[in-house]
Order: sequence, then C-alpha cells, then structure tokens
Amino acid sequence: MSNAVKVEVGLGERAYSIFIGRNLIEEAGERIAALFGDIRAAVVTDGNVACFHLDPLLSSLRGAGIEAAPVILPAGEKTKSFDALQEAVDAVLGARLERGDIVIALGGGVIGDLAGFAAGIIRRGMRFVQMPTSLLAQVDSSVGGKTGINTPRGKNLVGLFHQPRLVLADTGVLDTLSLREFRAGYAEVAKYGLIDRPDFFAWLETNWRGIFDGGAARTQAIAESCRAKADVVARDELEKGDRALLNLGHTFGHALEAATNYDGDRLVHGEGVAIGMALAHRFSTRMNLASSDDAARVEAHLLAVGLPTRVADIPGSLPGPERLLDYIRQDKKVARGALTFILTHGVGKAFIARDVPASEVLAFLKESHPG
Repeated sequence: MSNAVKVEVGLGERAYSIFIGRNLIEEAGERIAALFGDIRAAVVTDGNVACFHLDPLLSSLRGAGIEAAPVILPAGEKTKSFDALQEAVDAVLGARLERGDIVIALGGGVIGDLAGFAAGIIRRGMRFVQMPTSLLAQVDSSVGGKTGINTPRGKNLVGLFHQPRLVLADTGVLDTLSLREFRAGYAEVAKYGLIDRPDFFAWLETNWRGIFDGGAARTQAIAESCRAKADVVARDELEKGDRALLNLGHTFGHALEAATNYDGDRLVHGEGVAIGMALAHRFSTRMNLASSDDAARVEAHLLAVGLPTRVADIPGSLPGPERLLDYIRQDKKVARGALTFILTHGVGKAFIARDVPASEVLAFLKESHPG
C-alpha cells in the first residue's frame, strides 16, 4: 500500500485513523479488509461521484473479497432530507446487510452526513467508513462523527454523533472537483487557521496556490486540518465545550443557506462559511473585540482565493434581517433562547461568545444586508 499520511483521532476504544494521499480508492478494499475482516458493504454515493469513482471502488472491494451494494442518491444539499434518508435506509436493509457489516460513504459532506446518520440508526448502529471526495469533506465533515440531515427550519437539526471506524481521504479525487467546489472546501481549511492556528493561516496566505495546484502543499494542508479537528474532537467529542469553536462562520453561514432554501446554484456550504467567517470577524470588530485590520486581512485572503465575503455576493433576493435572525435563533448552539456565536479577538484567537444580544445581531444584519 502507498505511504499515505496518517492522522489519529484519539477516542479511546472508538479511536480511528485518517489516511490522506493519492490512490486510496484503489487501495480501499485491502485497507478495509485488513481492518474489518469478512464483511459485506453498502456504498452510499451520489450520481455525480458515481460517474467518476464508484466503479474503481467496487472493483477494489471485490478484489479484497468484499461484496458491496451501491446506493446512488441525487447530488446536492437537498439530499440531506428525510426522504433521502429513508431511501438510503431501505436500500441498506434491502441488501440484507447485518449489523456487523459496514456502510461506506463515498462522496462529499452531504453523502457523508446522510450515510453516517443512516449507519447510526440502522439496526441500532452499523459500522461505517468515510471516503470523502470533496475538499470540504476531507478536512471537516468526514472527521468527528457528526451526522444528520436538514429540515425546513434549519440545517443539521436532526442527526446524531456516530464516529466512523476509518477515513480514507484520496487527494487525487479532488482533481475532478470544479473550481467552485474546491474553493468552497478551502473555506474550511482557512477556518482552522482562524480558530487557533495563526501560523497555519499565515502559511495558507503564502501557499494557497500550491494547495489548489495539488501535490505536497495540498496533502500538508489537508493533514494539518485533520490534525486540528482531531485534537478538538478528542477533547470534546459531543460539543459540550470548545468543539463549538469549529463552528466559526457557521452560525451566519447556516442562516444564509436556510435563507436560500439550500439552493446550491446560489450558495454552497463552503461559500456560506466564507461569508460567515467574514461576518464573524466584522461583527467582532463592531463589538470592539478585535481590530478592523484583522477583519480586513481575513476578507482579503478569502477574496484572493475567489470566495464570497459579503451577503450581497449571494445571487437573487434574500429574506430581510429579521427573518435571518429567526434562522440564527434555530442554531444548535442557542441555549434557553440566548444567542451564542463564535467570535474572535483576532486571527487565530476565536472564542465562544454566549448571551450575545439579539439587538446587536439584528443591527449588524441590517448593516450587512444588501436590501
């Protein structure tokens, strides 16, 4: 097998490894068989990913003696729904997989979240493997065990924590991503620098072109992002404390996604996070928590890589500030109605701000709203 970079997620008896490198789809059968032994599998994917990567994965699994049933769902954020969840569950049960078999999530964040949720509830919990095919999924959603679906009331409001047993991040598959999707994933890479790794953010400012081009810089950025997330997850698996820092930019971003009805033509998740991170830094400046120079620096870097940073960058009309605030009130970090945001004292100095006055948020949304 290839010399992939290995990152460990330390969760005691539920610890698992993340492997990062090229050709991991071709090696998947061998790696999975070595870990699980004699098993059968369901491969949950979407129509777009299936065109590029499903056949090589099925071939690899067959070569290792693993019988696998493909489950192909529509691509896009709207697949994170009750209807698609039921379809996936029915398909896995229809393939007569047993509790000791595995579910493989082959896709981006949508497929990873949905397949992991399905694995967590089928037969009261099946084992599953994450094989993320987008940059966003490789550095964020495939690690840490958060699974779930969206509802009309908000994003990721129904789900559970269900850790994977293995993550195989094939960096070569990122070559098939559109530039827009790669940029969207890069927003989550930048997030790790902005939370508590200012040196990493400075490295990104210098090396981001190499990450887009592929090669060593890409692998290094993905591995560092996974280490950052693994460290936080090991400390706070169920998000009762500082794991909430990983939501930098997400409170604003999730509200904007809900406001666009999860229309991926208008806004994909990473773009919402980019706008959300820029808003979080500007809001921190407004609250006299951080320098305007830091907010400008963050915005400049996101703009340099081609990401949106303003609410006005979202095409089409949006609900007014009051409605956006309603979406924010549905955020999972809200406690007893009090608003919680991830704010910052500067680059790499994020913190959890509780009891943020709704009046301040509304005033800021009015300033930021294109209407």
